[in-house]
Amino acid sequence: MTETFSDQIRTATWTDHEEAEADGYLKALMEGRLSREGYGEMVAQHYFAYLALEAASRHMTGDPVGRGFVFPELYRVPALERDLRVLYGAAWRDRIRPSKPTLTYVARINQVGERAGGYIAHHYTRYLGDLSGGQFIRQGLQKTYGFTPGEGGVDFYVFDEVGSLPRFKTEYRRRLDGIAVDEAEKRRIIREVKLAYLLNMEVLGELDRVLVPARGSASRAS
Repeated sequence: MTETFSDQIRTATWTDHEEAEADGYLKALMEGRLSREGYGEMVAQHYFAYLALEAASRHMTGDPVGRGFVFPELYRVPALERDLRVLYGAAWRDRIRPSKPTLTYVARINQVGERAGGYIAHHYTRYLGDLSGGQFIRQGLQKTYGFTPGEGGVDFYVFDEVGSLPRFKTEYRRRLDGIAVDEAEKRRIIREVKLAYLLNMEVLGELDRVLVPARGSASRAS
């Protein structure tokens, strides 16, 4: 059988998935070796990335290809703002800053997000990850840090407006498989997806460098 476009993307990024799962920051987070503020730093970096991505999404509503990947029910900025308020307090906007890797990531989204292929590549990388592995992260955060969905802290990972996550992901991949672009553009999208993974890993790598203590040097987060 001919490999579908969504399968091509998954195959091309399999190694990227494995590297992301082995990331030091995420491992430390899931093991409870970081403080709530250490977790909050990742939430803050997500916030800046999603501001850019969702601004690009609103510009895609009139694009014949890009509009098929505009899903307001996925928008994460309101949930991120609730989480940041819980993590940093009412003055959270004054307490967060984008890291250098996040600034690079945001600049890339702004650069390519004006064309459908670039937008779709970054949209796929972020949201499909949130709908898949992100759900396991949410469960770990609830257990380790005591967050309750709906009360802030992990609302970023809650997609109540989407309904069935498996059904939504199936529909998303169906749209990818039916995308009306030529093979050259598909190859560009795959390359951009791989770059998006790399940029995300660089953001996490900076968090690892700054925040992760040596194994055994810190007690579990409280």
